[in-house]
Formats: sequence, C-alpha cells, structure tokens
Amino acid sequence: MKKEKQRKAYPSDLTDEQWAEIAPLYTGMRNCRRSKRELTDAVLYLVDSGCNWRQLPHDFPPYSTMHSFYRRARISGLWDRILEHLVRKIRKDAGREEMPSYAIIDSQSVKTVSASENRGIDGGKKRKAESGI
Repeated sequence: MKKEKQRKAYPSDLTDEQWAEIAPLYTGMRNCRRSKRELTDAVLYLVDSGCNWRQLPHDFPPYSTMHSFYRRARISGLWDRILEHLVRKIRKDAGREEMPSYAIIDSQSVKTVSASENRGIDGGKKRKAESGI
C-alpha cells in the first residue's frame, strides 16, 4: 500500500469525526489513486477560500484531477446526498423529525405599473419624459 503524502492542515479540512459521518456516501464512485478525503478537503479549501482551480496550493492534487472529481461528484448527485444527510443528522440531533413536515412560503405582491403609466421614453432624445395624456 502506498504511503499517503503528509501535508499541513487547512482550517477547511474535515475532522476525523466529520469524515466518518460522510465517508459511507462515497460508495459507488470510481476508485482513483487519491483518497476521497484528500479530494474532498481540496474541494472544501477551494469553496472556503474562493480561489480558482489553478490556484489550489501545490500540496493538493493537480487542479485537473480536482476539477474532474468535483464534476463527477456533482453529476452523480454526491454533493446533494451529503447535504441532505447532514441536514437530517442535524435535525435528528436537535430532537426534531429528520424531514420537515411542512414549509411556509412568504410572498409579497407589489403593484409596479402605476408609477410608470404616465411615463414613456422619448426615443429621439433618449431620456424619460412625462407623457402629455
């Protein structure tokens, strides 16, 4: 078995407990030379720092490997499964049902037509003008 390269830890890295929680969700993904945790830590670094793919630190896998992993995980729905799993866990830990039983949608209608009824655009002068109606 190949020894994993040690790198310095970043604040965005997963803890052992966090990784243990989401690791089972990676089943079914193709195997690659890099560990799924290392790839996930690199994606989290990218999201946390807001850097470009090509600006990932050199102690992470090459950006092309990272982009490919991220894209495959997005297409397969892995990120959605992870988020859904974490929401359920947090709700359960808080003593609530894993899934919400109802949702409230608040909306507000605003009439916007009356303010512009007496206005038009004078095409020749390219400015707003009051209509003479």
